[in-house]
This record gives sequence, C-alpha cells and structure tokens, in this order.
Amino acid sequence: MAYDFDLFVIGAGSGGVRAARFAAGFGARVAVAESRYLGGTCVNVGCVPKKLLVYGAHFAEDFELAQDFGWSAAQSNFDWPTLIANKNREIQRLNGIYRNLLVNSGVTLLEGHARLLGPQQVEINGQRYSAERILIATGGWPQIPDIPGKELAISSNEAFFLEQLPKRVLVVGGGYIAVEFASIFHGLGAATSLLYRGELFLRGFDGAVRRHLKEELGRKGLDLQFNSDIERIERQADGSLLATLQDGRQLTTDCVFYATGRRPMLDGLGLESTGVELDDKGFIRVNEHYESSEPSILAIGDVIGRVQLTPVALAEGMAVARRLFRPQEYRPVDYRHIPTAVFSLPNIATVGLSEEQAREAGHRLKIFESRFRPMKLTLGATQERTLMKLVVDADSDRVLGCHMVGPEAGEIIQGLAVALKAGATKQLFDETLGVHPTAAEEFVTMRAPIAD
Repeated sequence: MAYDFDLFVIGAGSGGVRAARFAAGFGARVAVAESRYLGGTCVNVGCVPKKLLVYGAHFAEDFELAQDFGWSAAQSNFDWPTLIANKNREIQRLNGIYRNLLVNSGVTLLEGHARLLGPQQVEINGQRYSAERILIATGGWPQIPDIPGKELAISSNEAFFLEQLPKRVLVVGGGYIAVEFASIFHGLGAATSLLYRGELFLRGFDGAVRRHLKEELGRKGLDLQFNSDIERIERQADGSLLATLQDGRQLTTDCVFYATGRRPMLDGLGLESTGVELDDKGFIRVNEHYESSEPSILAIGDVIGRVQLTPVALAEGMAVARRLFRPQEYRPVDYRHIPTAVFSLPNIATVGLSEEQAREAGHRLKIFESRFRPMKLTLGATQERTLMKLVVDADSDRVLGCHMVGPEAGEIIQGLAVALKAGATKQLFDETLGVHPTAAEEFVTMRAPIAD
C-alpha cells in the first residue's frame, strides 16, 4: 500500500520535533501536526519561560548582595508586565526557530488538531492523510483537583501570562513545579505560601536535599505549610479569594496556583479508533521500542509516563527515528544516571541514586556531605548555605549519586553526570584536583564520610 507519509508525528514538542527532523534527515517522508505552539510545553509554558522567571526572581537577592561589595544602587523597582513581555518575545523567537528547523529538514508542518481515524489514518483540518507509522508525542497537561471553586485557580499554563503579579499567592503542591513557582512568586515580592498535603515536599529526592531546601526556603521567609490541602475556593466581594482548608482554616489570597501533577494530553485524539491501550494511570502503554499495542502507532515523551523530562523526550525521539529509518545507528535510551535540576531558589540538582534508593537496592554505603556558606555571600549577613552530598557504594567505591542544593547546582551536576555515567569511584573524585576557589571543588575534597 502507498502511504502519504512514512511517519506522521502528532505533537511538535521536544520529542516530536526531534523524531521528525531526524527521520526526515534519514530520508523518510514526514509530517508533523501541532494544534497549539511549536516547541511544546518546555519552550512555551515550561522549562524555558520558567527559568527566565527564576532569573528575574533572583535579582532581589542580587541587589541586596551588591551592597556588600561596595555598590550603591538606586532603589530597585520590579515591573511584572515588562518581564512577561520580554519573555513572550523570546518565546516567539524560539517558536520561529522550531518552525525553521522542521521546514528546513523537509518536514511537512500541518497546524491544527490531528485526530486518528484508524491505525494508519489521520485527519487534520478536514484533510485525511495515511501514514505507515504514527508517532504520538502530545505531551502532558496540568491537573487541578475537582474541588468546589477549581475554576478560580490557575496552573502553570496561566501563570506565565498573568497581567499583573498577585500580591498574595497560595501555591498548592509538593513537586518541582510547585517549589519552583513558590520561589518565583516569593522572590518577585508576592506574599507566598506553599501548601502540601504531605509531610515534606519533593518526594523521591534525597532526604538530605529535601530537608536542606526546607530550611533554606524557611530562612528566606517563604511560608511553608505541610499536611495542608484546600477543600474549596470562593470569590469574595472585594475580588480576593478565600481558600478553606481541610482542617477548617481559611486563607485569603489573590491567586491560587495548583501544581499537583500532569496528565497525558490525549483529548480528542481518536484513540478509540485504534487498538492503543492505556495503563492504569491513563498513559499510553508501550514496549521497549515505544510501540503501542497498535503495531503502527508509537508514543514517546510525557504521554508514556516514564521520565517526564525534556532531554528524555529528545533521546526517545532520536531513538525512534534511528530504529525506524537508520537502524545501523540505533541505540536504546539509557534511563540510568539521568541528571535533573529543580530551579527553586536556591537551586537543586541531582544525578544517580538518592541515599534512600541506594539503601533500598541493598548497597552498603558511605555518605559524604558538606554544608557551607558560599564565598560570594561571606561579605554580608546572608546565611544561605549550600549542601553537597555523595552517595558511595562501600564495597566497590563507586559513586552512586551526587546531590546539591545551592547556586548554579544544575551547571555543576551536569559535569558530574558524565563521571557517574563512566562509573567513577570515590577514589577518582579524591584524585581529581579542584578549581579553586569555587563551590564545585567541594565535590572532590570531601574526605571523611559522615557517621551512619
């Protein structure tokens, strides 16, 4: 049978664009359908704009710190509309880059909502197309719990486009998005409370990291309320919001921001016209080759619910393109030692196993930790402390995990990820000379393990 395309990609986010570009480069006839924005969540309402806002939020501390170094700056004023307008301009530039990447690669770009009509049939804007294989890369979407007044709350999608910075914000959630936006709102001057229904946020991260960040956020004045959750939200006569908590307390605020998880974005996709199966959490079930239960339909990225990170989606997209159209270059994605960062203030970065994960896996451990005030802060009264931690297998001396809370943590951990990927031992860390004076050198100067 003759098909219109060898590969039809639904979703022009990180993973979809990577798969489409390289498949086309390998000689395949490729189409991409996108109904919202080129670049997906990361470029438009995720990693990129979030980090721009984090940079903006950090300036309050930078201005204060400058005085310790002899700078006398005029009174600083923050203007939210300026930040958002400049952010929007940068995102539009990136949208154009993604468009050029696709078109210049020979990919057919179709802008509209794609719907599956069958295992090898897609409809978009009233036009039907056939494809030998279809790749679903539609990403995720924020979820707000079904409580009375949920329509009064916002998610990360809306936060990037608020016309004004709210004076008071309740951030609800305990994952990295909640922690990051709590830092953003607080750093930009909003009275911010972070509510989380559990005992401590960032479940799954190393316990020392979680506890250290709690201390630092509290030191900065961010209101942390654990074992707390909202029962309902109501609009008051003055326009403010009244949040009633499950324990009966009531909090008045101007904005309720939910970061309580994301779901796979499969709305109106037409999966019922295919044999694609979902798992018990609603993600597309795939095998090791990203093939769904419908042989001609594949899926990658957030819709399969594995590791929901942009670099992972990129790697999965590359793996699909190579396996289908350049099999001699195919390499499966290695999900071990994936570095990740949380751009809270201060930053978190980690690679490898947490102490808890390593113990659960049966390793006998040596733990190395260092807490110190960064050199940049020593001229003033700021008491923020950096945490660095190594999780080491006591029998093999192999470094199983590196963890950091502090300035530029992501930049530092990225280099250490290469070492862990290569199987570096603690002895190799010890024999590596540090760059002095830097915070990063602490990772190669920790000599004595802490008491178990």
